[in-house]
Amino acid sequence: MTDSDKAVFLSYASEDAGVAQRICEALRAAGIVVWFDQSELRGGDAWDQEIRRQIAKCALFAPLISAATQARPEGYFRLEWKLAVDRSDLMAAEKAFLVPIVVDATTEPEALVPARFREVQWTRIGASDSPAELVGRMAALLSRPVSRHMDGAARRVEPTRPRRWAFAALALAAAAAIVSAIAIRGGWIAHPSLPSGTTADAASSAPTATPAAVSEHSVAVLPFVDLSEAHDQEYFSDGLSEELIDLLVKVQGLRVPARTSSFYFKGKQTTIAQIASELRVANVVEGSVRKAGNRLRITAQLVRADTGYHIWSETYDRRLDDIFQVQDEIAKAVVGALKVSLLQSGPPPALGTRSSEAYSLYLQARALVAHRVPEAVESAAQNLRRVLEIDPGYAPAWALLAKTRIMLLQSNAIPFRRARDEALDAANRAIAADPNLGAAHMALVRYHMFFDWDWNAAQSEVAIARRLDPDDADTLRYAGSVAWTLGRADEALTSFRSAVDHDPLDGGNYLLQGQLELMLGRLADARVALQRSVELHPNLGGHASLGDVLRMSGRPAEALKEYALDPEEDLRLAGKALALQALGRNQEADAALAALEAGYKDVDGYAIACIYAGRGDIDRAFAWLEPAYDQHDQSLTVLKLDPSMGALVGDPRYKALLRRMKLPE
Repeated sequence: MTDSDKAVFLSYASEDAGVAQRICEALRAAGIVVWFDQSELRGGDAWDQEIRRQIAKCALFAPLISAATQARPEGYFRLEWKLAVDRSDLMAAEKAFLVPIVVDATTEPEALVPARFREVQWTRIGASDSPAELVGRMAALLSRPVSRHMDGAARRVEPTRPRRWAFAALALAAAAAIVSAIAIRGGWIAHPSLPSGTTADAASSAPTATPAAVSEHSVAVLPFVDLSEAHDQEYFSDGLSEELIDLLVKVQGLRVPARTSSFYFKGKQTTIAQIASELRVANVVEGSVRKAGNRLRITAQLVRADTGYHIWSETYDRRLDDIFQVQDEIAKAVVGALKVSLLQSGPPPALGTRSSEAYSLYLQARALVAHRVPEAVESAAQNLRRVLEIDPGYAPAWALLAKTRIMLLQSNAIPFRRARDEALDAANRAIAADPNLGAAHMALVRYHMFFDWDWNAAQSEVAIARRLDPDDADTLRYAGSVAWTLGRADEALTSFRSAVDHDPLDGGNYLLQGQLELMLGRLADARVALQRSVELHPNLGGHASLGDVLRMSGRPAEALKEYALDPEEDLRLAGKALALQALGRNQEADAALAALEAGYKDVDGYAIACIYAGRGDIDRAFAWLEPAYDQHDQSLTVLKLDPSMGALVGDPRYKALLRRMKLPE
């Protein structure tokens, strides 16, 4: 565990900087690590990312509560509070994490704070008081051992990192954000053949593209705001937004960015015009949900982005049982207001259950899955089983349950055979319940890709899913991945670029596109896509892939620095071994490779094999491919397009491996 993992994060309004400084100095004097923002660079992309990273890693989160926070119903510190509360939701009840500190006469009943703050003990310190008592309490809390549960939850603020390859992002792509740590590992020691005219200089100059015109028939659905009294219905307001996206994306002639991109701005102080520009839409749907018992008040409005003009707005006061009708009414109103001429009768009716209890549990499960950590995914699965006890014919719940099996397999939380059997059963039940549900067929696509490597079956199912949901970004990613595995590079690249268009703020889409461009030797295009991935989500593996671009461009010293930026140790080690080898520092390269073998032999067999293949050690390369095959390492599925394996292609063992993987020779 690093010092950052043991740190206390001080969150405060700028007016309280003085008392925050005093608390920081007292804690540090006692040997306690403190992450204390002494800069006013609030709101910038890099600063925002660093704050999020620190909140995700810190041991204790200490919000300072005062008259200043009372006077500011909006402020960056409130985003920090929300991020900390979201993280605390994944912790065991007895785990100490939130440590509110009142720095003046503000009382608990009047304090404008998240409800979760009121569930823990507060500490008071006056403007001139000594913080000795606070220091003692912090020291005592930090002396408690950190559970494995929380250590994992703290690190995994990005999607769960499965078996070190590109399909990690695909498996978690409910839009997510995806997506997972996925870097092209091992290869590129010997330069693959570059397309005619490609040079290292060309690789370092970014191509420019003319932005596509924004269609009038385009709309983004932003996450609805939870206005419930206890502010404990965010899963419901988010779920409503996702359901509207799912309805509108099926409307022919209407461009709707996927969930990951639309939710990218959640909690950020961004204007409608800025959001629309990033998402390349002309219109935005926003709204709020107030839920009390079985009563709902939903407000929705359609806003023209360039003028801020409200094209349509409506308030719905209904019972929870009417939520499905309200969703349809909002979707139809949006379609009608935008005058989408290609649709004959409005959006299709919402599919699934008519039980409000089952629906609420399903939305909770979706919210838990979005956290990506194994504990949250298992909790989601438990919710889904309760849903299916209430309504065994709820196809979306079966499809999502199948997805949780793969996510837990990738995080090594359940064994392969159990995950395989449960995933297949859930996928078949989803299709039986609703054969026209694209997500049900996607559940079978995942099964064939991750369990039985039946690429023909995966190809057939993804074709059905694309026919049912032609603009679904998740489906496009999987269509690209199947084509990639089968060696159809152009088809795969077209699908990945289409996924970028439909989900333009999902870093995983750019990562997939960039990695495939890299394999094809299109270094300039790869660099642009990978840089965008890092800008959006720096923890997905983009730094390692950018290191590959630099190394292939003949700049191994710069590549070494880029590899060092990747948050995953095995990616850093693999990149280090490659860059040092290219620099002729062979002993250091051997040491990095030895460390990779010692620490990650059970998950990075393919990466290690690639390094040996690049060194010309063919026998050792094949020796490491065997455990990769036995472990069903998803990295193997890029074998046909991976130039780092070029030294193996003429060996009979290479074709034998392709046959075992059911891939065309």
